This record gives sequence, C-alpha cells and structure tokens, in this order.
Amino acid sequence: MRPLAEAPVERLRRVSLVLTDMDDTLTHRGRLSAATYAALERLEAAGIPVIPVTAAPAGWCDQMARMWPVAGVIGENGGLHVQRQGVGGAAHRFWHGNGRAAVLARLRALADEVIAGIPGIALAPDQPFRLTGVAFERPADPVRRGWLLDSLRAAGADVTVNSLWVLAWSGGYDKLSASRRFLAAAHGVDIDARREEILYVGDSANDAPMFAFFPNSVGVSTVTEHLADLPMAPAWITRGPGGQGFVEAADAVLAARLHTAERV
Repeated sequence: MRPLAEAPVERLRRVSLVLTDMDDTLTHRGRLSAATYAALERLEAAGIPVIPVTAAPAGWCDQMARMWPVAGVIGENGGLHVQRQGVGGAAHRFWHGNGRAAVLARLRALADEVIAGIPGIALAPDQPFRLTGVAFERPADPVRRGWLLDSLRAAGADVTVNSLWVLAWSGGYDKLSASRRFLAAAHGVDIDARREEILYVGDSANDAPMFAFFPNSVGVSTVTEHLADLPMAPAWITRGPGGQGFVEAADAVLAARLHTAERV
C-alpha cells in the first residue's frame, strides 16, 4: 500500500464511478459525519455517482437509496440491490429472486442451531432488518469466532467477517460478483470493461474481492487492522479512519478532475 496522496493524478482523473463500503468506511465509530455526507454530495454534483456496497441490512440500504445522494445501494454483502425510484420510492432486486424467502428461512434455522450449540453467540441487533442472510455479533474471542465460522461453513453457508459482524448467506456470491450482476442490470455498467474507471473504498476482510479486482482501490487507515485477512491489500491508504478517509478519497478524485479541467 502507498499513501493515497501519492496516487497518480492520471489514474484518479479517469474515475467516473465510486463504489464504497459503509460501516467504518463511510462511518466512524458508528456515526456518519456531515463532512462525509457532503463528500457524497460533491461527488454527485461532479457527475461521479457513488454506490455503497455494504454488509448493512436491507432496511438500512432502503433508507440510504431513498434519501442519500447515492445512485443505488448493494446490501447484505451482495444479497440485494436497492435503487431510488421516483420521489420517495425504491426498486429492489434480490440475488435469489423469488426464492429469497426460502433461502432466508433455511439460514435462520441454521443460525438457531449454531446459537444453541456455541455459548455466547448471538444474532446481530440489526437482524430483523435483513432479508437475504444472517449476521452474528462478532465474538471478541478469536477461538469462539473460529468455532462460529467453522460451524457455518460445515453447514454449507458462505461466510465472511467485517469490522462489526460475522455474516452468513447462501448462493456463492460476494461483493464483487454482486456488483458485476447488479451494476449491469440496474445501471448498465460493465465493471470488467470499466474497472480502471472505478474507485473502491473499504476497510475490512469482506472487501477483499474488491481490493483484488479494482486497480484503483483505497483502504481507510483502519484497514491495517485487517491486513492478515486480506490476500491482497488495497493500492492506497488514507491518513484518516472511516469517513475521514472517505473524504480524503473523494477530495483526491475531485482534485484530479479539477487538475484536468485546468490543463484544458
């Protein structure tokens, strides 16, 4: 990783779309700052859409898509996409389509078995707002966390860990494959053809596929806490954590575009 301040202007000025994690990337210590929200607005005003790609539950994603200055939201680590529709409306797409409810019922049954079998394991407080997967409170004890992950994998679930939760789902997708599907279907974006025009900002292990795929990848400063879980580190790192780091990334992209305009 190199400091974001050293990113070549010619790389950043090509950015036409920003994808970003939310928890501990747009937020910091559970809060979204005015500066971070303003950075989203400044990117939108410059014609650079932002799409969060997050493990956050469907309920949060629906609110973000309806009210935030974003072009859409991919949520629950890829289980769904939400896009603003008209004034106050939202359109939802699910990885499993009409089979979503049955998949979720099986996952909830698995969660009940795991909780009964491992002391101290509990569902995340936001579980009632999830529609495609289950989230558990991340055990502080690495041994207990390992038991949880092993139990879920043994039952055939897909699993990952982010800065807050242990996440389980079914379908073999991740942030990258979901972005490929939903961005093509909802936004007409081919991420394979445009990978050098896309900037990804993240912070933890479930961002690993995105860091590996996008050459313009940025980790906010706390990504250093998760490097052991990342097969490939992001290209650049910010000075600040969470939303402060996202503001740095937004500023760098906008400054590169301004630099280009000034040269013309």
